[in-house]
Amino acid sequence: MIEAIRVQLAAFWVALMLIYLLGDVLRIFAGDATPGEIDGVQATQVMWFGVSVLMLLPILMVMANVTLPHPLIRWMNIVLAGFFILFNLLGLPYKSAFDNFLIVVSFGVNALTIWYAWSWV
Repeated sequence: MIEAIRVQLAAFWVALMLIYLLGDVLRIFAGDATPGEIDGVQATQVMWFGVSVLMLLPILMVMANVTLPHPLIRWMNIVLAGFFILFNLLGLPYKSAFDNFLIVVSFGVNALTIWYAWSWV
């Protein structure tokens, strides 16, 4: 039987991924995204590869939370959620209010992830 904490942590990673995807979709529909560019710079294949690895991390964390052993996954949750907080802080402020709002919400989801993982004994 899977421990409830594992399911909760996996759910936080799903929520985080959906928040990021919602921001991307809204950015496209708002006209804030230019195809082929990242922050006004023509993106290279290496940049797109980096973005794909970065955005794959929450998906991998969903699977890791239900499969990896306790001490390892506890620290992976703490470190990776902290990384996403720092990474997104570097991008603030964003052009649109909805982007800033969603990033703040993502900070809350990452904080919950850290709190639940830290409290897991």
